[in-house]
Amino acid sequence: MEDLHYCLLLLFLLFASFSSLQALPWRTQEDNLNNFEGSSDLVNLQYHMGPVLASPINLYIIWYGHWNPNHQDVIRDFIFSLSPSPPPRYPSVAHWWQTVRLYTDQTNSNITGTVHLSDEFHDSSYSQGSYLSRLAIQHIIKNSITPSNPRAYNNLPLNPYSGFYLVLTSPDVQVQDFCRAVCGFHYFTFPMIVGATVPYAWVGHSGEQCPGVCAYPFARPTGSEAPPPSTIMGAPNGYVGADGMVSVIAHELAEASSNPLVNAWYAGEDPTAPTEIADLCVGLYGSGGGGGYVGNVYKDNWGNGYNLNGVKGRKFMVQWVWNPVQRRCFGPNALD
Repeated sequence: MEDLHYCLLLLFLLFASFSSLQALPWRTQEDNLNNFEGSSDLVNLQYHMGPVLASPINLYIIWYGHWNPNHQDVIRDFIFSLSPSPPPRYPSVAHWWQTVRLYTDQTNSNITGTVHLSDEFHDSSYSQGSYLSRLAIQHIIKNSITPSNPRAYNNLPLNPYSGFYLVLTSPDVQVQDFCRAVCGFHYFTFPMIVGATVPYAWVGHSGEQCPGVCAYPFARPTGSEAPPPSTIMGAPNGYVGADGMVSVIAHELAEASSNPLVNAWYAGEDPTAPTEIADLCVGLYGSGGGGGYVGNVYKDNWGNGYNLNGVKGRKFMVQWVWNPVQRRCFGPNALD
């Protein structure tokens, strides 16, 4: 048992050193983004021989805490928008995913074009409490797979072959480093906890805790160096927290697909601090973006911002990702 605790501690320390940053405090964004909207030879994005998610993805959502059904519908519709047939009118979420699909593995297999919402689990009892460490996210996944009640019938399957587990925490749940350093992260599960190694991601609901950090540009960051109020726009579906989460989910799903075991596509020499395909484009949503300006995006009749069309008439605002062919951040709403 002592050996198990020691191994778990080592794994936790290793896990804690990996973070995929979706949005940072305003000053940090401004200092580190350096507008990669144009092509650049300075980005050293490399393939490190690990796998990508080339098989169709069976995505499982774990709703942790108490959720507004309207917010859930926005997020579900975004997932449905990733691989609909036929895709909504251009530019769509499915067209945005085509850039992610450009990444390949050793066999030259591209990231899959199929992301299927296979099942959902509702952890409304806060099984791990209302303040979570990073490691607690894996226990939430375990709880969704292993029923605490032997007669339970609604638990998720353990799918080590094509499964992807997305843990989403409600507005009242605090998570280690949430708002201060991360809005979401992705990693892979430890077999000693969950029972297998599977990719997963966590994203927090920032509507109440830090909308100016994790839901920008739908809320203004605080501080004297924050962008002017004129840069703030309405959320496309009317929910600052849920609409902000959509872009974070997109960010983490793109990176988990291209770097699921943290040994595939990333820039930098240190695998414990990888810069991944969405990290390179934080804060960029349209042509000309950078330095706090999100770029050229669309506005609906009410002034709400968006850059992609989704299913059921939805519109979404999703950050761009690095295009390995064009060697720049790119989205289907680009003007060139």
